[in-house]
Amino acid sequence: MRNIRAKTLLLAGALALLAFPLCKNFIDHKAPGFHVDVREDDSQIRQPTKNNSYVYSWPRCQQNVSAANMTDFSSLPVTIKDFLYYRHCRHFPMLLDLPDKCGGADKSAEVFLLLVIKSSPHNYDRREVLRKTWAEERLHNGVWIRRIFLSGTTDSGFEKKRLNKLLELEQREYSDILQWDFSDTFYNLTLKQILFLEWMERNCPNVRFLLNGDDDVFANTDNMVEYLQGLKDNDGSKHLFTGHLIQYVGPIRSSGSKYFVPVQVQKSDSYPPYCGGGGFLLSGYTALVIYNKSQSIDLLPIDDVYMGMCLAKAGLGPTSHIGVKTAGLYIPSKRLDEYDPCFYKDILLVHRFLSARMYFMWHRIHDPNLKCSL
Repeated sequence: MRNIRAKTLLLAGALALLAFPLCKNFIDHKAPGFHVDVREDDSQIRQPTKNNSYVYSWPRCQQNVSAANMTDFSSLPVTIKDFLYYRHCRHFPMLLDLPDKCGGADKSAEVFLLLVIKSSPHNYDRREVLRKTWAEERLHNGVWIRRIFLSGTTDSGFEKKRLNKLLELEQREYSDILQWDFSDTFYNLTLKQILFLEWMERNCPNVRFLLNGDDDVFANTDNMVEYLQGLKDNDGSKHLFTGHLIQYVGPIRSSGSKYFVPVQVQKSDSYPPYCGGGGFLLSGYTALVIYNKSQSIDLLPIDDVYMGMCLAKAGLGPTSHIGVKTAGLYIPSKRLDEYDPCFYKDILLVHRFLSARMYFMWHRIHDPNLKCSL
């Protein structure tokens, strides 16, 4: 009996030694579009540190070399090639986590509005201004507003380390950053979105509503709370997805465009209805539906369109809200000041604001002495 057991252990050890080089090659393979910093023990789930860093770790995702067999693949821009090589990759090491942001999964219904803000590591000044203005965590109209910034990594070498350290320092002070070790680029915005939804399902599944937006939007979050509280028969447990509605459009096939999507990425010449990605409101229910449907839909580099695709697969649709202006605010005359606070006090969101103007506008619309003509 002992001889059998000894032989079994010896065989198991031999198999482990044979398997080790294969694992090692898998981990050492570099994915150029994602720059994942994987350590030798990356197959393990780690415990949170004091900075909530390095909690979840995944094996490196391998390049899908068969993508190069697509018709006219060699003629595509490098960014598109890179996207196609790693389109299937959906798990990356988490560098900064906030597992208790919503008070735990069971208490997450106490968060009425979760502000989910996409932000590159470089954008420190934008994050600082948002923390002091519309993204301030607070109780408004009797309900809680909470804030999270979503980030990947940028640059390489010493600069990458410096930027990661910057986010770590912000995390220590504010506890408001989720960071994964993938390259924070325009074509990876959809990946960032899906990683957040996966995190939400695990940590904040019962959040009532979410604002999903960029860090250069001006959002009147007070107005948002009041709008959401005024919804009939919807406490976040029913479908809601509203913003600047875009429909009857399709992929841009011009390779010189920022939004270029070739047929190798999206064959169809039409997109489903969607809301401009600068900022939109959705219910917690809809966010989880989108995540569920995303599991069976290939990633598309245009993140707002991808949200529309997930909604369409669920048999749901986005709606238009007149107060969301992701294409900018219309000013009726050039003689008028386009930053007159009276234009902004009743809206929900406007895209593309510089940090200084963001700070100015937030305080002006809350000035008790502000007088606006009807």
